[in-house]
Amino acid sequence: MNKTPLDDRDEKPVRRISATNLSAQLRYRAQGNPPSAAPESAPANCYPGLVADFRAVWRRILVGIVLHEATNFVVKAYGELAPLKGHRLLSVDGVPLVVQVKGPLRGAIDDASQPLTDGEVGDDLVVLEWANALAAIMPKAGTPVTCLFTKEKSDDLTLPELTEDQTITKQLKVRNFFERSDANAPIRPVIARRLAQPGELTQGLCSPWQSDFRECACYYWAASRPDYVNVEPDVRIGSRGHNWLARDRSAPPEYVLDPRGGEDERLLTEVELLNAWERVLRFVIAGNDSE
Repeated sequence: MNKTPLDDRDEKPVRRISATNLSAQLRYRAQGNPPSAAPESAPANCYPGLVADFRAVWRRILVGIVLHEATNFVVKAYGELAPLKGHRLLSVDGVPLVVQVKGPLRGAIDDASQPLTDGEVGDDLVVLEWANALAAIMPKAGTPVTCLFTKEKSDDLTLPELTEDQTITKQLKVRNFFERSDANAPIRPVIARRLAQPGELTQGLCSPWQSDFRECACYYWAASRPDYVNVEPDVRIGSRGHNWLARDRSAPPEYVLDPRGGEDERLLTEVELLNAWERVLRFVIAGNDSE
């Protein structure tokens, strides 16, 4: 049989590119692994959820102290830094961890910006999320940086504006984020063992998950649970459909907002999800309920 040009092309050696830089290795997905196996595709990748609580990685980013995973509170400190336990970390290498954030309040009559709060450190202050706030110091891994702490313990979780005499300055070394066997060895695309102990990336996950399915609202679970199902056009309001957690699907389609901690008799309750999730939750195929 005579070979076509296509056959000749297929017999030529195939050139392959091997990833040698760290970012390419981190994005590598082994053959057979689905897209959801990649960290960036995981539900709740940087907040407690089904896969990992990534905030736990940042708790030990500074040698000598352990931070709370969600705030700037020092939960443990070692050696000469032991007195810092119970204090709050205010800034790292000039990067503030507590700032004032302004914006419109939900439910406000107008859209005027005003100070927002996280309910943690005061009426007008917000503790920044670690993965964003501390990313700037990672190029300084292995070297000491200037860290500013409150002079007094902050067990009451309040943090007024502090003057210079109300703070403590310490030099703390930044840990490497990625694992390496020694200083001269290449960086490996895995989280350094000293940053997260076995089990810590999952110890803060949703438990039981059925409760979190109910409490964390539709926009939190967009990657792993349906939201607006059985949708049909409506010339007046655009569309009609059911909330996936609607108890009665025979009722006229009407989207019911997640109650966010409250109750709505039209939606499944936490107790129903805990006791009979496999019976009351439905598969959704092509946007519609399926038995």
